[in-house]
Amino acid sequence: MLKTCRNLVVVCLILTSTFNVSFGQKFSPTSYIEEHKEVAQQLMKETGVPASVILAVAIHESAYGNSKIAKYLNNHFGIKGKNNSKSIKSAYKGYGSVLESYRDFVGLLQRRKSTQPLFQKQNNDDFDVWIKGIARSGYSQSSDWSRKVTATIEHYDLDQYDKNSGLN
Repeated sequence: MLKTCRNLVVVCLILTSTFNVSFGQKFSPTSYIEEHKEVAQQLMKETGVPASVILAVAIHESAYGNSKIAKYLNNHFGIKGKNNSKSIKSAYKGYGSVLESYRDFVGLLQRRKSTQPLFQKQNNDDFDVWIKGIARSGYSQSSDWSRKVTATIEHYDLDQYDKNSGLN
């Protein structure tokens, strides 16, 4: 019985990895978080935007870095603007790197008059305040955007990266 269970687990793992490769998924949720958490923590240290919020918005907007705009334009936040891509026609902004995309997201929040009060509070351990403030600013047209971003933080325990960034 134990051997049968092990074999079933192995088959499931093989099918899962085949499915991900077949559909061109570069990242799983766990690998995306692992690869980008330090950038989010560094930006939190520099600006006060919670790392959990940065990661959750990126995860939501880019499908863990697997969306077309993430792959072809390095755009992990759904920010609109110009791009020079020959691979994809899109109204979304193109970036030279994922880091540029992350920095521009935080910069956008800093530049918007409607989100500037969030920076004055420097309350980077209350992700809910940030999400509601970003949603009120019109960042997303989706009525359930804030609920989905909050659920992402809670599901993956992303607020752990707000508490102890380990960056000094």
